[in-house]
Amino acid sequence: MNDSSLTERGQVSVPAGIRKAMGLRPGQKLHWEQISEREMRVSVREETPSGPLSVLGYARQVRGEPARRTADWMKELREGE
Repeated sequence: MNDSSLTERGQVSVPAGIRKAMGLRPGQKLHWEQISEREMRVSVREETPSGPLSVLGYARQVRGEPARRTADWMKELREGE
């Protein structure tokens, strides 16, 4: 039997056997759905595909030069006018 206890803070631990059988990893999202007054369905949320915001900071990895401050960029642009 796979039982868990609810903590005072409303937290529940997923039993180790279930975590292993389902391949659950830390940080994965679980979706809770109330089925009846005394039943809940818990399912694993699919990882969301990367959206436009996921690329923020990516240029820093491929730029190859040290990051520049906005003020430095603006100064360079204004000197070219």
